[in-house]
Amino acid sequence: MNKWICAVAALALAAPAASAKEPKPPTPLFASDAPIHVTIQGPMNSLASNRAATPRPATMTVDGVTYPITLTPRGITRLSKDTCEFPPLRVDLTQPAPPGSLFDHQKHLKLTVFCKRSPAFQQKVLLEYAAYRLYNLMTPESFRARLANIDYLDETGRPYISRAGFFVEDFGDVAKRNGMSQAHMGAVVPLGQIDPTAAARFAIFEDMISNYDWSMRAGPKGTECCHNARLMTGAPGGLLTPVPYDFDYSGLVDAPYAIPPEGIPVNDVRQRDYRGYCAHQTQARAIAAQLSPRRAEFTGLFASIPGLDPREQAKAASFIQGFFADLDSGRLLKSCVS
Repeated sequence: MNKWICAVAALALAAPAASAKEPKPPTPLFASDAPIHVTIQGPMNSLASNRAATPRPATMTVDGVTYPITLTPRGITRLSKDTCEFPPLRVDLTQPAPPGSLFDHQKHLKLTVFCKRSPAFQQKVLLEYAAYRLYNLMTPESFRARLANIDYLDETGRPYISRAGFFVEDFGDVAKRNGMSQAHMGAVVPLGQIDPTAAARFAIFEDMISNYDWSMRAGPKGTECCHNARLMTGAPGGLLTPVPYDFDYSGLVDAPYAIPPEGIPVNDVRQRDYRGYCAHQTQARAIAAQLSPRRAEFTGLFASIPGLDPREQAKAASFIQGFFADLDSGRLLKSCVS
């Protein structure tokens, strides 16, 4: 293998982009992968029946510390009652967390919760959490997630349901960890403004999990960039690093409501079709060369996810094996988007 490609690959996959700021350590909540136990007490029936984006007072207790919070329904597809029995939530701490507590330095957090009450649907939540962990293996320029076993109580303290979920790191903290800043752009971002290595890595990862529900260059109509991605930069006017999130539409998760978007030539979300840009093929080949020998690291991750059923572990590992087969055969990068 060409030594230059190997050298570029190592840098492309493992090293963060050049930073204009000093990188910061992760906040306490995202400094570990160990699951936490959380009790949330609030208007659960109201949240399930009324999906309006109205904050509802509640409390959250973790490690003996009770935090005053508000809970707000969020999302697009999962916000619909036709899709999910309970909506994803935004958790806002209404008072600063005690210094040194687990939620110290937190203010706004996304909480991915159960979509369906069925215990079997827990596996979908855990697989989406695993997708975040897979991208963490590729780069620190990624959202961290913290798995939580959550007891939900209604306003009176009566048990509502207990299910696994996970908190997603605030994007401002993602940027700070990498010595970068959040970038707010217009509706469409020119391709030339996006860092080619970061873009290629993003696209390869989305192919790994077989996800088509994203855009690193444009947001939904009437919004700024991007769709299921955020942008950060190391310096004003510098190249932009796209960071993906929300992976429930991926083939890895295989949610019952996930269907391919119009215009994508696949019949099922578990079919892969590489959507990276042709302009970034050099960077994509370098990243692919570095990924290839790490197959066991990625396929083995599922065995480390608490609560993931052994059958689901095997199914997920096999699915990621399919990505590596495409990568090693050269099929992965035979197509691209102009």
